[in-house]
Amino acid sequence: MKKKLSPDEMVKKLLAGDRRAAARLITLVEDEMDEQHEVMRQIYPHTGKAMILGITGAGGAGKSTLTDHIIHKFREQGKKVGVVVVDPSSPFSGGAFLGDRIRLQSHSQDDGVYIRSLASRGYLGGLSRATHDVIRIIEAMGMQIVIVETLGAGQDEIDIIHIAHTCLLVLTPGMGDDIQAMKAGIMEIADIIALNKADLDGANSCIRHLQGVLSVASFMEGEWIPKVIPTVSVAGKPEDLRGIDELADAITEHQAFLRKSRAIDKVKYDRVELELGLIFKDELEKLIFKGLKGTGKKKEYIESIINRKNDPYSVVEEVLNTYLVQGE
Repeated sequence: MKKKLSPDEMVKKLLAGDRRAAARLITLVEDEMDEQHEVMRQIYPHTGKAMILGITGAGGAGKSTLTDHIIHKFREQGKKVGVVVVDPSSPFSGGAFLGDRIRLQSHSQDDGVYIRSLASRGYLGGLSRATHDVIRIIEAMGMQIVIVETLGAGQDEIDIIHIAHTCLLVLTPGMGDDIQAMKAGIMEIADIIALNKADLDGANSCIRHLQGVLSVASFMEGEWIPKVIPTVSVAGKPEDLRGIDELADAITEHQAFLRKSRAIDKVKYDRVELELGLIFKDELEKLIFKGLKGTGKKKEYIESIINRKNDPYSVVEEVLNTYLVQGE
């Protein structure tokens, strides 16, 4: 029988590039095991060097096929690539519902690529606290590029801008009128806009809409202006693919811009700020429910809300006042 590795041993193996150790540590942080905090303390000093690329957009836009092509481009440059595919959570297990290896299976035998599905677990924005930890684990494993592909929940899915250095928004033709309603969202989310399936009817009109939105937007001098790149990520012949090289070049160009302008400093600040907020939220929730356990108060609060004798906001305020005062 194999000896079970301790968290310390798994971290050592991770830093040596061990894929099994990475998988075990990711499961550990997903399941919020007791060792999570100590593991992340050990991993943290070995992070912060990877470029993080966020890819978001509506379901069916072709995010996974574009991700596949982008991986190929980075691998041609000799870069090691990690991919976190944030999937809808299973309603039963809380685990990832879709299979990343089905969509990105062409890389399954490449030691320079590590792919992991991660459940969103109902977090607004599609990104759970575990997403941050998983990215750091993949960074510590030695991956130079980490791609985070989100589940495509629409305009609410904006947390990606706080976790990625470069954010790619994938759209498709036929969105014409919707583009006008998405002005603010496009400006907030996208560093690069890929109009995928650009061989379909309405592509030229959609490109004009996008360029029109960008042309009337207010950009400060020296600020990055999002690029619109038409792409065709699925075709019968390789020569019929379109825009993949241009997309890869735009990602590289945006990274160079961040470094040159020092805008990367704000990106990193925002990322840590969001991460702190998620950790505070989760730890406070654990503290409160631990305090309520066995007191019968949780059931009492819920029944009082159902019977309209109380409301959720008043309950939360009362509980916070109780436990924050006690914790002082």
